[in-house]
Amino acid sequence: MNRRELLPSMAALTAMGLLGACSKEPENPPPPPIDRSQALQVLAAEGKGFSVGALMAANTAYVLFDPQCPHCAHLWQASQPLLKQARFVWLPVSLLNAKSLPQGAAILSAANPAEAMAAHEDSLMGGNGGISASADVPAELKAAIEHNTELLTRLGGTGVPFVVAKDPQTGARVLDGAVGTPQLAAFVGLLPGN
Repeated sequence: MNRRELLPSMAALTAMGLLGACSKEPENPPPPPIDRSQALQVLAAEGKGFSVGALMAANTAYVLFDPQCPHCAHLWQASQPLLKQARFVWLPVSLLNAKSLPQGAAILSAANPAEAMAAHEDSLMGGNGGISASADVPAELKAAIEHNTELLTRLGGTGVPFVVAKDPQTGARVLDGAVGTPQLAAFVGLLPGN
């Protein structure tokens, strides 16, 4: 049998499950995906972040963000006019670079995380890279940010910002990316018809 005859035969065997390959089982299999209808409950129970806005608001959005993401900074700014009507829970993840995890930890551990986030986003938007943060991150904060990153992956997110809000029909709706204030207001249900 020549090589041209062999390749289709191998493809057929693979398709039938008769041809295998060697691989090592992962030590820790990936956790199962999160059903998006359960996203709000999972983020509320397992996510580690900080809240801004109206604490008793009927409209709550969870924002998974990377401190090094300029789109996340734009979303932070877009959310500010909505804080009297909605609550936003910001959960840092570590996707983009080595500064992400330390800056996320610095924001979470600040005496006032909202003020630290505002200063950070202003610095990032100003081209200064965000707040300075120690690379020596306490284990508890490192684990929390890594878990937030895992939650993002389990929700099917591949980028940030990743926003989850209540949807009357499906339980949760997802916004993948930054939008302006009017679009964000509509997404979190502050406008009629949502």
